[in-house]
Amino acid sequence: MENVVEWLQENGNLKIVDEPLDIELEIPHVAYIEVKKGESRPILFTHPISKSRGIEYDIPVLMNIFANKELTEKIFAKHPDEIAQNIGQLLKLKPPKGWRDKLAMLPQLVALKNVFPKRSSSRGVCQEVIIPKERVDLDTLPILTTWSEDGGPFITMGQVYTQSLDGEMSNVGMYRLQQYDKNHLGMHWQIHKDSSHFFDQYQKAGKKMPVTIAIGGDPLYIWCGQAPLPYGMFEMMLYGFVRNKNARLVKSITNDIYIPRDVDIVIEGFVDPSNLKIEGPFGDHTGYYTLKEPYPVMEVETITMKKSPVFQATVVGKPPLEDKYMGWATERIFLPLLQTTAPDLIDYYMPENGVFHNLILAKMKTHYKGHAQQFMHAFWGVGQMSFVKHAIFVGEDAPELEDDWQIAEHILNRLTPKKILITQGIIDALDHASDETLVGGKLGIDATDDEVEEGVSEPLADQELLKLMQEIDSDIHNLKQYMTDTKNPITIVAVDKNISQLEVIKSLEPLAPHIKILVIVDEQNNDLENPYMLIWRVANNIDASRDIVTAPFIAIDATNKNSLDGYTREWPGDTLCDKKTLEILSQKGLIDIDDAFIKKFGLLEFGVE
Repeated sequence: MENVVEWLQENGNLKIVDEPLDIELEIPHVAYIEVKKGESRPILFTHPISKSRGIEYDIPVLMNIFANKELTEKIFAKHPDEIAQNIGQLLKLKPPKGWRDKLAMLPQLVALKNVFPKRSSSRGVCQEVIIPKERVDLDTLPILTTWSEDGGPFITMGQVYTQSLDGEMSNVGMYRLQQYDKNHLGMHWQIHKDSSHFFDQYQKAGKKMPVTIAIGGDPLYIWCGQAPLPYGMFEMMLYGFVRNKNARLVKSITNDIYIPRDVDIVIEGFVDPSNLKIEGPFGDHTGYYTLKEPYPVMEVETITMKKSPVFQATVVGKPPLEDKYMGWATERIFLPLLQTTAPDLIDYYMPENGVFHNLILAKMKTHYKGHAQQFMHAFWGVGQMSFVKHAIFVGEDAPELEDDWQIAEHILNRLTPKKILITQGIIDALDHASDETLVGGKLGIDATDDEVEEGVSEPLADQELLKLMQEIDSDIHNLKQYMTDTKNPITIVAVDKNISQLEVIKSLEPLAPHIKILVIVDEQNNDLENPYMLIWRVANNIDASRDIVTAPFIAIDATNKNSLDGYTREWPGDTLCDKKTLEILSQKGLIDIDDAFIKKFGLLEFGVE
């Protein structure tokens, strides 16, 4: 895929925007709106500008490359399930017993020769233009500022190439990169990432760490950078396996790190392990801002690029976004690897409104009591699956996992407090709900058994139940019940929070005959008629060990936490669009949204007097 723009014009229904648009908010807002549409398209912004700096860029910005499922499949040149099947066959390879076995194995062995990257001694097209250190200026790149409260401009689709201290291991990861000034970037590699492990090696040795960042080229490069591979496995081997051709790499100009020859822009430099700087805040893929924390700083030594480069970027925030489709491919392709640890796993699904690490549904064959609980612990102990906060397991007779309403009904008809496991474990560094970083509550639900017999003993209509609740607590303002035909209907209420909601749950015990599952959210910014965003809110906002109780009924406190809950960390805000920017883009005819669209995806603040 030598020219991504031409390929997208032919294969991806590329949308081209020639209107001059600001890299601060305007371009990201257009991309953010576009990817939420039913027929989302990739977009090329040909005339990016910076009003605050008075710059007109000659480098176009390409966004929403993984705009939809069909386009994602085209990028892989095959369905992800086919790639998964090939991985599954590879994992089952056994030593040949005779010449017939050897002949049968030959096609697979021949294909494996394409896995290993090829290193070239010549320069690549990514090095047609070389900018020396004294002329390095990151302001010449159209680095986007996505959200009003972001700490600055961020590179959001950077391929960060690093290597171990001894040079034996290489890695490429996808990490956000904050621009501090003309020649410094913040390295947001979290403590669990391979690059962070390499950084620890350089820090202990007291040596500067070389880093090379690539932008652009084959979209598969960036997907490989976020793939959950085992520690020490170079992601460019996965590229070779998927493409069935070797990744062609060239050496960086100022260090020994190799990068793909055909990327558009390369930023080379070094990280001084003794130099940490506050990075953030940043509106991340959780739909919340991640807070300011110290991270390593990269000093840029040189920038190289093609003669006519394209700047690839993505926008992250509230779902759905293009990471939905990247995550779909990852989910399908890595199923066989997960099955090596959990062989009775049939399938799994990570809904995008669970922002992946917050929620997983899994279908399995059960052979004995406690089998599902065994799977929960297996999941929480495997690579990036260990970050999953909420895992729900169903049996092989369950509906398709992506059939949201059918699978929800199936689970609710089998839910019982006895089959709820609450424990502690590692959590993603971006998670904000737990009382401390990196460690928090885990929820496992075993819904593999037969249907439970008892439902709500005395069901009530919404307004009747709301009236009874308000007689007990006047801070409860709204109520809606979902899945009332199941054995475990969900009652969701919106509150004006003035006390710990665990106290409210206790006070509602007299209403237990009318309630099976109670979910509490804040009135502000939550629409009880919007289950998609409610799932997003609940999955983000809870720590199972603190916020879930199973008596007098199952209750979940999904409100924003504060001192009333004994929560002492800073609670982050939602990623919200800038209202003035939306108005400007609407006036220019670049976006077409109405109040229903705005509320559906939580674009602006609401529920505020």
